[in-house]
Amino acid sequence: MAQNQVKILGRVAETPFGQRIPLFAAGAAAGFPSPADDYIDRHLDLHEHLIEHPAATFYVRASGDSMVGAGIHDGDLLIVDRAVEPRDGHVVIAVVHGELTVKRLRRRLGRLYLVSDGNAHPPLAITEEMDLHVWGVCRYVIHGL
Repeated sequence: MAQNQVKILGRVAETPFGQRIPLFAAGAAAGFPSPADDYIDRHLDLHEHLIEHPAATFYVRASGDSMVGAGIHDGDLLIVDRAVEPRDGHVVIAVVHGELTVKRLRRRLGRLYLVSDGNAHPPLAITEEMDLHVWGVCRYVIHGL
């Protein structure tokens, strides 16, 4: 797979994941922890927080380093929503000449571009002659620490 491509992992189901994860009532202090805040408030379903349009959402795994400036690293899981209208500044999944890519959509002086974040890849000007399809807008990125 090329340096800036993504691989589709699967669609989000119409129903919630079904398994809920405990949510602690207190936030995790980045400084000195408070021992009084160690109880569970409720259970959290990430589906409720990350998926706005279940039937139009899919996951992809990023490959390469062309979007590190956007916080997307090699191997990260992206949550992509096809129901969101792509706009200037959105990170999108696009098919360019038959290859999937993740890039930032930019409008400059009336022209559209696909732009990498954080490295030396040149912007790709979008022309009418191009075989280009935007599959969706990246809403969230999930990666390990």
